[in-house]
Amino acid sequence: MKYYVLKELVAFLSENCNSIKSMKRVENNTVVIDFINNKNCEKKENQIYFNLTKGNSLIYKSTSSFASKKDFNAPFDVQLQKRFINCKIENIYLRNDDKVICIDVLSKSSYKHQKTTLQLEFTGKHTNIIVLDEERIILDALRHIDEFSSSRVVKVGIKLDEILKPDFTPKIEKIDNIETFLYEVYEKKEKNQLESLKKQKSSQLQKKSIKIQKLIRSLANQEQLEVESQNLYAKANLILSNIHNIKPYERSVTLTDFLGEEVVVELDVKYPTPSIYANNLFIKAKKTKQKAKHLHLEKDNLEQKEQFFNRMISNINNAQTIDEIEFLLPKKQKNQTKTKKQEPYESFFFKGYKIMLGSDERANIYLLQNSKASDFWFHLKDRNSSHVIVQNTKKTLHIDVIYKAAEICAKFSVDFGGNYLVDFTQRRNVKVQSGANVLYNPYDTISVKI
Repeated sequence: MKYYVLKELVAFLSENCNSIKSMKRVENNTVVIDFINNKNCEKKENQIYFNLTKGNSLIYKSTSSFASKKDFNAPFDVQLQKRFINCKIENIYLRNDDKVICIDVLSKSSYKHQKTTLQLEFTGKHTNIIVLDEERIILDALRHIDEFSSSRVVKVGIKLDEILKPDFTPKIEKIDNIETFLYEVYEKKEKNQLESLKKQKSSQLQKKSIKIQKLIRSLANQEQLEVESQNLYAKANLILSNIHNIKPYERSVTLTDFLGEEVVVELDVKYPTPSIYANNLFIKAKKTKQKAKHLHLEKDNLEQKEQFFNRMISNINNAQTIDEIEFLLPKKQKNQTKTKKQEPYESFFFKGYKIMLGSDERANIYLLQNSKASDFWFHLKDRNSSHVIVQNTKKTLHIDVIYKAAEICAKFSVDFGGNYLVDFTQRRNVKVQSGANVLYNPYDTISVKI
């Protein structure tokens, strides 16, 4: 963090803010402070985010506040809520004229006024947020540091030592408008984080797509499987028709086939008798024939999966916000338990509703068979598309959920942007004809742009 930015910010806060409405942690290393300007009876909130990540500390403002993705209830967070709610600012300054912002506040407790100092340190290895009492005794800190890690100890109950100020003169630059500057910092941060997340998620999906491509290339040839099946049947029939000529101890025999030609037949030593071996050949021949018959279904299923991954990559690359990416590919919780059997469909969660997408024909059929009458069903109008089911127990669905489900249906059914019509109705109105082919009535239609 640049010294001149901190200097400009302190000057701005000293000029415009004289109280703090609230303070809380919204990310592991980030706190948000709601400053208030009470001058001339005008209460105006001034929300500023302080990110104290080591080596990448930031201060920024956002046009819209974002909710914390988890609740922070550590003793440090309790101190923030206890000491910095509706408190008056007594002083804001750079301590020792270094990259350390100190905010002295006065809050009213049950018995008396409490003086507390919030110390925000943007000093490299000492980057930290520390809560101090009026004697500069540490009440708590974002990072606790013991004597084995550093010569400067940060522990609850001890007096905080000063940071040695560097002996060089910091560079000074002019900032025309500190608020505009802080908004620009946020936009740059979001843009960099968005691009990084796009690369990360796209790379993960690309690996899955390549894996599917390899599986498609490794599929056996249908004609070869049919020939193999015929050969196995012929060998099994030849053994059975000559079973009386084969000695139990023989492992290789010369037999006359149905065309009158002599054929050398090798007998597998794993099987105790020729008849058992012949039965095993019949089983293998039948399986090979079935595999050849259904090979196109396996190939179609793999191609549909590859298409899904490619469309997901396209949607990730076209995402405008981090929230949009996290909606499409949410992070897995560390303590998340694995289900016994993986669901054959893709799941999304929006405003408390579970939206299920059929990524291939098999998944579409599964959704149709396992959805309830009150669930809502979505499908592109008059064209092939993925089936989308929204779990629901009421007769209606919120319009925002309808738009989101229709958008998912369109995004994962077509390869080009544009306006698309999506039909939707409750599952009770959808009649399955065969597989994933359906008839439905009554229904509504909505237009979505992707």
